[in-house]
Amino acid sequence: MRRWPLSAHGVTRWLIAWGLMCLTALAALPVSAAGQTEELLIGIEPEHNIFKQMERYRALAGYLSGQLGVKVNLTIMSRYGEVIKRFKSLNLDGAFLTSYTATMGIRELDLQPVANPVNRNGESTAQGYIFVRKDSGIRDVKDMEGKSIVFVDPATMEGYLFPLAYLRQRGITDPEKYFNRFIYSGSHASTIFAVLDGRADIGAAKNTVFDKLVDNDPSIAQELSIIARSPKVPEITLCIKNEIAGDLRARLSEVLLRMDKTPQGQNVLNQFEALRFIESSKADFATVEAMALEALPGTAEHGKE
Repeated sequence: MRRWPLSAHGVTRWLIAWGLMCLTALAALPVSAAGQTEELLIGIEPEHNIFKQMERYRALAGYLSGQLGVKVNLTIMSRYGEVIKRFKSLNLDGAFLTSYTATMGIRELDLQPVANPVNRNGESTAQGYIFVRKDSGIRDVKDMEGKSIVFVDPATMEGYLFPLAYLRQRGITDPEKYFNRFIYSGSHASTIFAVLDGRADIGAAKNTVFDKLVDNDPSIAQELSIIARSPKVPEITLCIKNEIAGDLRARLSEVLLRMDKTPQGQNVLNQFEALRFIESSKADFATVEAMALEALPGTAEHGKE
């Protein structure tokens, strides 16, 4: 096949046509190809049964994907203390975090808190309970010496930080020596059942989990006695890493805060077991930070494993 050389005018026309083709192709590429975000990977902490939890969050992720035009993917973190590691190893874009892990993420990764869900009881906060069996004879710290205590995880406020601060305020600076057994259950519900079943004398867990178990089985309240309560702090907060574009963070916040204003959003909120979302800020975690300083004085990385 014979090839004819192009004139200078022909070359110019060819370059213009080629450039237009490239611009058209670029416009058709996924958003990320233009330097923005095509997908968001959001982590979830193991608050409840992970299958039920994933079902709740999947509906929310689908709604956000549709509203933002950005695919929102989910991943369950197997332990509370994984938040720092997972943001780095899995390149998470954000996570729904409990109060202590949110505080660590804000401090160590400069995460930006976006919004908190308001539960069906009208609360967006949670607090820690310290509890015992009513027939245990334990009424105060002085009755706890030589007993067994079960915590949730070193990266939880309600299930670790609060009871440590409570003990330190009462002169107990070395729990491992004060108690004959010092263990972690891995979840709030497991901690409650460990005390209920007599496998531990004292437990510390989140009030929302405790109260939900009592709603399902009122006999639990007849067998367990709450002897201390922590200050209230944000229960769950969506935190996004600072590298995510500011306009996307703003859109994400707007979608969440307006969910309760539309029938579709209300339906998703119902599946998520929430009434609405409210705005969050770094100032909301000052109480947790102060508790960390009191519970673990002299440590630069409170609760980090």
